[in-house]
Amino acid sequence: MALEPEDVGLREILYEFRSSGNYVRVSAIDPDSNTEVTIVGDPRQGEETLKRVAKRKLIYVLAKNQK
Repeated sequence: MALEPEDVGLREILYEFRSSGNYVRVSAIDPDSNTEVTIVGDPRQGEETLKRVAKRKLIYVLAKNQK
């Protein structure tokens, strides 16, 4: 069962994209808890795919920190 944003109290996500050569770093930030995660991906995957991966990682980290 995949966790959803509501399961960890996530109301808003801020994204930051930083390109560097052949990759892009995407940060996803929960402004309420100041939790930030970063992924590195291929820019050819597209912004929505990179956002989805970063969001899943943020949800995972928030759930882990709640335990």
